Amino acid sequence: MIASLFVVGPAGSGKSTFTAAFREWMIKNEYETITVNLDPGAESLPYMPDVDVRDIVDLGSIMEEYQLGPNGAQIVAADLTANFVEELKREVDSYEADYVLYDTAGQIELFAFRAASKFIVDYLGEENAMLAFLFDPALAKSPSGYISLLILSSSVYFRFYRPYINILSKIDIVSDEELQNIADWSTDWNSLYLALLKENPSMRKELSIELFKALENIDAFRTLIPTSARMLYGYEDVYNAIQMTFAGGEDLEKR
Repeated sequence: MIASLFVVGPAGSGKSTFTAAFREWMIKNEYETITVNLDPGAESLPYMPDVDVRDIVDLGSIMEEYQLGPNGAQIVAADLTANFVEELKREVDSYEADYVLYDTAGQIELFAFRAASKFIVDYLGEENAMLAFLFDPALAKSPSGYISLLILSSSVYFRFYRPYINILSKIDIVSDEELQNIADWSTDWNSLYLALLKENPSMRKELSIELFKALENIDAFRTLIPTSARMLYGYEDVYNAIQMTFAGGEDLEKR
């Protein structure tokens, strides 16, 4: 196995769509890739997972057994998943794939900030685990929104302390000007700082500026990889980032 990519991000950032599109790109380019759904509460997915936690952890049964509502059942289900990692790993390993794409829970806190999650990543991904944090452009197009996503991305990184990449999803939904602004902020931190200074005076603006300084001090900035699931755009860059991390940048021999 070359890499296990855990796709993480806020609700609505396009994790499942990204997973489906990246798998499509990988298969088209003849790389052995499988998908794993780690969201027990997923009602529908834009792809057919090769391994699905819903076959093991049933949200409806949890609600009935523990007398819980949907939110409480999601929390229990997220933690119960850790009890079945051996079974999940056996199924994943049976495919002998070079790349495994893990689609995580819709609500980021159910995956990134549960005690069992680091164990799940360590067990399933072993030494080849990598995180892909998705930036939703609807939020990232404002300077303060971009900062808030950087903070969340950094929190996830410090939570797992694994190689990670930041990805801008759904670039089709923003204008060319907004996309250029985001690209500039991603590669030139000074331009982000100047954009923050231009925002309307508010407590949020002042807080964003202080948070920017804190992020700069801990070297939390990473260049975003822009992607579009509709156009299958940007996935070669994602693949290259994975190869750079685990294979010194060399391409994998296609099967």
